[in-house]
Parts: sequence; structure tokens; C-alpha cells
Amino acid sequence: MIVGGCDVGSATGKAVVMKDGAILSYSIIPSTTKPEVTARTAMDQAIEKAGLSSIDDLDYIVGTGYGRLKVPFANENISEITCHARGAQWLCPSVRTVVDIGGQDCKVTSISDKGKVLEFVMNDRCAAGTGRFFEAMARVLDCGLEGLSSLSLNANHPASISSQCSVFAESEVVTLINEGVELPDIAAGLHNSVASRLSSMIGRVGLVPDVALTGGCAKNEGLVKALEDKLKLKVVRLAEDPQIVGAIGAALLAREKAPVPS
Repeated sequence: MIVGGCDVGSATGKAVVMKDGAILSYSIIPSTTKPEVTARTAMDQAIEKAGLSSIDDLDYIVGTGYGRLKVPFANENISEITCHARGAQWLCPSVRTVVDIGGQDCKVTSISDKGKVLEFVMNDRCAAGTGRFFEAMARVLDCGLEGLSSLSLNANHPASISSQCSVFAESEVVTLINEGVELPDIAAGLHNSVASRLSSMIGRVGLVPDVALTGGCAKNEGLVKALEDKLKLKVVRLAEDPQIVGAIGAALLAREKAPVPS
């Protein structure tokens, strides 16, 4: 059986093609202004990479993410919270807490040993702690997203950044630069600030190891280290790109929901 998962987020579109429970291919593309175009482009790329001829080769497709209602070829759509939980647990069965940091929100989900959602909290009212936040801070520091992470890992005396608002945090960063604070220390301060917010969210659902990060920001080692220091435990590094975990979960659910051939 060949199935697909398509995750249309605020910043990127992801698609995964699976056959008999194994990943055949995946794609990650920047989101366009039209979710349906993002979905189709991401899925077409994944289908081509899988060596398939068309979307008709897939038995079932599940759409997820912010744009899940705009995935015209999906057989059904399922919340990204459910899909990230399912994908993370499939990649690492010991995971019980999933921290999904996307382009414009972050979510913390407590899951069962079967990948079922037990409880979740979500921050979607402010960009602080999201991909948009890190993009803004990287622009201020003129270092790029990868540079922001590497700077943070070389800090000696992390700066204190108190603002929970992206706009005010940016103002704090500008002030620190003008005061001559070293850039690595500013970068580390930013990551520590976000880690504190995530730690608080985790506390609201209850910290249960193992903890895994999903979403594009999970690739930020500076953030991962800051969160590990705050939680005083190691964060699981998933075997696949953390940005496609939601699409993996969608494909897994597609396999479960696909009609059994007669």
C-alpha cells in the first residue's frame, strides 16, 4: 500500500510518501500565498522522488497543518497536533512529550505509548519562540539562522533577555549590541529566553521523558542545548528530518485509514 501525508504550514509545505510502512521519499518547500499550490507542489515533488508516475498511484492521502483544509487531493484532513504526536512516536517509541516549534506558533503535547494525544498547550498569540522570531533576531544580528545557532554554542556569558514579545526582544537586542555585548552571548540569551518559555509550557502538560522537538526550529542546536540545560535532560534527536514529522504522522494515519483492498 502506498500512502501520502501533506503538511501545509505557515512557512513551509512538506509531503511524505510511504509504502508498506516505510518512507519512500519526502519534500520540503517554502509556502506560497496559496495553500493548495503549496500542497500540490510539495506532493508532486515527493511523488517524483519516489519514482511514481502520478498522485493516482497513492491509495490514500491525509492533509495536515494550517492549510490542511486547502489540500484538494487529500482524502481527509487531521490536526497537526495529532500528526506530530503520531510521527514522533513512530520515529522514537519512547517519546512521551513532543515540542513542535513551527513558523508562527509552538505546541507542547503529552502522548501515550501509542502516539495518542493526552494533553496539549499551544502558543499562537505571539511570535516569540517561533521560527518567525528566530528569523527576525537573525536579521538583527546579521548572521542567518544557522549562524544564530552556531553563535549561541560559542557563548561565554549569555545575556539576559527578559521580553516575551518579539518586538520588545528585538529592541533589547539592539540595545545590547550598542552596549558592546558579544554576539554569541546575545544569541545564547535569545535561546535561553525561548527555552524558558518552552519549559513553562512543558510544565503545564507535565514533563514526561523522552522529550522530542519537531518542526523546523528543532534543527537549531543552540535552542536544543538551551532547552536541555533548562530541563536538565537530553532531548531526543529523531532519525528523520524533524521538519517532516507532521507529514510522516499524516502518512501513517493515511495507512491506517485507507480502505483494505478486497
